Amino acid sequence: MIPLSDNTSNRRFPFITIGLIAVNFYVFFGWQIDIGLEESVMLAGFFPRDLTRHAPEVALHLFTALFMHGGLMHLLGNMWFLWVFGNTVESDTGAMRFLVFYLLTGAIATLAHTVSEPFSRMPLVGASGAISGVLGAYLVKHPGASIRTLIPLGIFSTIIEVPAFVFLLIWIGIHFLSASATRGHHGGGVAYLAHIGGFVAGAVLIFFFQSKERKMRAPGGLRRRGI
Repeated sequence: MIPLSDNTSNRRFPFITIGLIAVNFYVFFGWQIDIGLEESVMLAGFFPRDLTRHAPEVALHLFTALFMHGGLMHLLGNMWFLWVFGNTVESDTGAMRFLVFYLLTGAIATLAHTVSEPFSRMPLVGASGAISGVLGAYLVKHPGASIRTLIPLGIFSTIIEVPAFVFLLIWIGIHFLSASATRGHHGGGVAYLAHIGGFVAGAVLIFFFQSKERKMRAPGGLRRRGI
């Protein structure tokens, strides 16, 4: 399932969401591609074993890894999810709160993966953990929103309206199943536990990061965003 847009109404311009997307694209095309993907990952990716070894650069790499990607499709997929869902969560929190929320859930997601593979030499890169936090927050705050969703079925692909809680519970359910299926298998691929950790962190932390205005104001009207 590919989300195309939602029907939430946002009162703030998404400065941070757009800024995060711009930074991710700049890092990928302006730095990673320039020096080479493998080299960039070795320089600024997060290695779980560095945490257990108390490497001096580990705190920095916990955050630099959030702005790096392993390939173009990895980048595009993450940034599209951030655009569709990040606007609304940023409106819930306010700009600076959203930035801190994004970085914090991303760091928690990375640490969740590290708990499962504390001595791994496989680098972790990507915004997926932080974006999972955004999805968790969206589920808690806007479960009844409508997500315009593309269902790829080859030439018979279709677009349907899906309640946000259905879309996001299916999304996190797939990650739980995938994490169970790959348990004990170490190597490259998707860091499912990072996604799960970020999602849970976002669902909890949104209560601490939502703005007072959003706490007191009832949901507004409808406005579609996306494709």
